Amino acid sequence: MTAEGRIGFDNEKYLNEQTAAILERVSRFNQRLYLEFGGKILYDYHAARVLPGFDPNVKMRLLQKLKDKIDVILCIHAGAIERKKIRADFGITYDVDALKTIDDFREWGLDISAVVITRYQNQSPAKAFRNKLEMRGIKVYLHYPTEGYPTNIDLIVSDKGYGANEYISTTKPIVVVTGPGPGSGKLATCLCNLFHEYKMGVKAGYAKFETFPIWDLPVDHMVNLAYEAATVDLEDRVLIDEHHLKAYNVKTVNYNRDIEAFFLLKRILEKITGGESMYQSPTDMGVNRASSGIVNDDIIREASHQEIIRRYFRCTVEYAMGLVEKDTVDRIKAIMKKAGTKPEDRKVVCPAREAAKDAELKGKGINGIFSGAAIELGDGTIITGKSSSLLQASSSLILNAAKHLAGLPDRMFLLPEAIIDSVMHLKKVVLEGKMVSLDVDETLIVLGISALSNPAAKMALENLKLLRNCEVHLTHIPTPGDEAGWRKLKVNLTCDPEYSGKTLFPGG
Repeated sequence: MTAEGRIGFDNEKYLNEQTAAILERVSRFNQRLYLEFGGKILYDYHAARVLPGFDPNVKMRLLQKLKDKIDVILCIHAGAIERKKIRADFGITYDVDALKTIDDFREWGLDISAVVITRYQNQSPAKAFRNKLEMRGIKVYLHYPTEGYPTNIDLIVSDKGYGANEYISTTKPIVVVTGPGPGSGKLATCLCNLFHEYKMGVKAGYAKFETFPIWDLPVDHMVNLAYEAATVDLEDRVLIDEHHLKAYNVKTVNYNRDIEAFFLLKRILEKITGGESMYQSPTDMGVNRASSGIVNDDIIREASHQEIIRRYFRCTVEYAMGLVEKDTVDRIKAIMKKAGTKPEDRKVVCPAREAAKDAELKGKGINGIFSGAAIELGDGTIITGKSSSLLQASSSLILNAAKHLAGLPDRMFLLPEAIIDSVMHLKKVVLEGKMVSLDVDETLIVLGISALSNPAAKMALENLKLLRNCEVHLTHIPTPGDEAGWRKLKVNLTCDPEYSGKTLFPGG
């Protein structure tokens, strides 16, 4: 069994300690706490990958336990709506993710009290998003860029600064403030409402709920290095919290942005409250009991080691696609070196590359490109696939893996030749496409059709669910159809930064 298949994290222990810590924190502030949620409340797959056993939705389970005590505010940056910023794990834009979040919360029995569009400057897409929400009966607030930010404290904490933004009305003792990603404006939203609360005579408080970095683990612990790798585009670095060390003579860690911004934040809090800051360090602000759930550090370290490699591949692919700059790649390489790891430490990398070489030796390529793919199944078995005139490497891999799991002979054909020919005719002749071999999305559909009349195909189809959370590597950047199909199968996918075709236009 792989390290990722063993348990290193105890959800229940974490859930109990985290809940108690939040309730203790709210009791400090007159039963009125603004709790900024960093990271993802739902579908926190990064945490699940680096902390095997971690429930990706455990934070939502925590909110359910506190259901009668919380209101929820969702923030989204107007600029992210305008730029159509993408959430990588779902392949959807931040505004669509915000809508999905509202639906997801409702499915868990929780309502979003309000949506705040932050740093709003009359952007047309943000206006349209606001209209869409209000037409569905959702309360929307507009928050504008704060005058004087970040240096003019007197202006920031005034009626022209935070006071210029409308107070968001809530009724529960804990106000959870979340957003679809970093830079959503969660902190500013908390501080704006905190300003209004103190003007009304309510001595409310602020705290931050962030899983990573884990404050009571060493700077160079693999799980904290994995956090650096996950935020390499933001240039986040895990450092000793010097503020905490000075105040308490206790060594803890935090990330550079919070450490660098703390002095300013401390002054803002002092200005809002009219007294001494409620915190002496950024670590003070956090309510994080993640380390309490770690029950096997060796498993956590190995899982984090593998996550660093996944992030390396993602970064190099994004560079090849023109989405990040070279200095971002240099930073991820430096993290890899610090972690003492290399790309080939990922077990599926070398078998995928060998499969590509085999395809080249046999002349089985697509438009002159010879591709390979490999998957590590739950029991550690490595299965490979390679490109052919009929199937792309990813499609071949899925069929081979499904046959292995179903105990079917490797040479058995699962897809009827007549259906494959019909699909290829559609793609080449009717739609005049150049890439006619079946991608993952198409292969899954054809397998589903074949299962109606072919018992072997039905057996293979039923075993596809066993691919979830398996490790997959491709020697080439997946086509849109491959990427969509792999996402539906919920595997951990990486690829080499090589294009799967020679044309510059992806539809070519």
